Amino acid sequence: PYPVAEKPKAFLAYDNSVQIREKIYRKQERKLLSEVVSCEKSLGPENLKGSELYRITLKDTILFPEGGGQPEDHGFLDDISVVHVRRENGIVAHYTLSPLAVGKEVKIKLDWERRFDHMQQHSAQHLITAIAEQDFNMVTTSWWLGETYSFIELDIDFNRFDEKFLKLLEERVNELILQGAKVEVTVYEEGDKKPEEARTRGLPDNHSGPIRVITIDGVDTNMCCGTHVNNLLHLQMIKILEVEKGKKGKTNLYFIAGRRVSQSLSRCLGREKHLSSLLKNGPEEHVMLVDKLIKSTKQSEKVSQ
Repeated sequence: PYPVAEKPKAFLAYDNSVQIREKIYRKQERKLLSEVVSCEKSLGPENLKGSELYRITLKDTILFPEGGGQPEDHGFLDDISVVHVRRENGIVAHYTLSPLAVGKEVKIKLDWERRFDHMQQHSAQHLITAIAEQDFNMVTTSWWLGETYSFIELDIDFNRFDEKFLKLLEERVNELILQGAKVEVTVYEEGDKKPEEARTRGLPDNHSGPIRVITIDGVDTNMCCGTHVNNLLHLQMIKILEVEKGKKGKTNLYFIAGRRVSQSLSRCLGREKHLSSLLKNGPEEHVMLVDKLIKSTKQSEKVSQ
């Protein structure tokens, strides 16, 4: 059965333009029975220009709008695909390719695989950021969650970056995953002093209303409007991929977590198997043989000249 949407008074705000349906997000509901409040033709967001879209608002929703560095959820309203979800002046707007009648009761179905992937990457970012700052004095200034990998921008010059840090950081965050710390959400009312203890880049000057704080037990406390796992064990593993020179003297650290690690390993093993077939040798000899082939090719080019 589909849970019935709660009254709008259950909405909790992170800032003036962000509504968080806290009870629903905590339960990690994957479906909800709601009602269409409005539906109108719309140009939609910039990345979807060219399509005839409909902007739909609902009595309540389980679809997370983009925010806090996390992309939006995808899902369905009955059998209509939701192609984008975003916040607009305190309202969550759902963009679809087909209209729905105002007042119609609709079944919302969440794309759970996409949501859980985002939860893993977002909680992994919180963990990496916390340990990078606490153990190595490297502060995160921003982050980005992509479709295949994510990166954290660290406030340290790339030329001063020590590669040993990557190994130590990866070992430490994976140790904490194995310890299985709880990840909890607390919502504080306006005027409460406790949120001041949370790590954050700061709230807007015009902020009003409740503040949402994510706590990794014994590790980190941070203001955030995104969705997260309930326990670090759900991250499974974090793999730090590489670092590159960032903007304005900063360094970008690339990582994957959870299912993405397994998916990446499967792709690597597939390429390894293909290379073994082409080169007629084992994986441990790939680099040596390719290096030998490159040198042989260069030598042949010199002779032909």
